[in-house]
Amino acid sequence: MKITSYNNAEKKDNPHGVTVHKLYDTEHAQVMHMQLKPGEALKKHSTPVDVFFYVLEGEGIVEIGDEQQTITKDMLVDSPAKIPHRLMNESDSLFRFLVVKVPRQTEQTKMM
Repeated sequence: MKITSYNNAEKKDNPHGVTVHKLYDTEHAQVMHMQLKPGEALKKHSTPVDVFFYVLEGEGIVEIGDEQQTITKDMLVDSPAKIPHRLMNESDSLFRFLVVKVPRQTEQTKMM
């Protein structure tokens, strides 16, 4: 059995300049814990694999392709491969979510 605590998970550098912890990374899937402080946002990008986001805390805005929607705790958002997307925190509180990539990404993310 392997148990990973967010507090002890490896911090990952990223082109977005936000807080990211790697929770799970195998040949089949990846799970990252991300948090956006008020006013922070991910840069628009696309991934070569399907991704889903699961909101743990707070409220944010997700943009996938030409669509934008407010998301809150306990919502799951499906983001298909190769579609530009980003998440933003325009609230006054912390926005925390999981990023799950299936299958594990082997090609580079494309920044817009």
